[in-house]
Amino acid sequence: MTKIADIRAKTPDELQTQLLDLRKEQFNLRFQRATGQLEATGRIKLVRRDIARIKFVLSERRRSAASQPTA
Repeated sequence: MTKIADIRAKTPDELQTQLLDLRKEQFNLRFQRATGQLEATGRIKLVRRDIARIKFVLSERRRSAASQPTA
């Protein structure tokens, strides 16, 4: 599980890379569950929440950048 402070410390490019990796892992976990090979069922929940945290921080940054007045 990734802490929100760790996520906020990363650059947007690092977050996009981590998001892509987590989505691939989520796909693999779903595939394992469908074929009956998944042993760590709790990992699905952790990956899903990490994806949500990253998406939240990215959208938070976009909102703050959009609300900044341009000079």
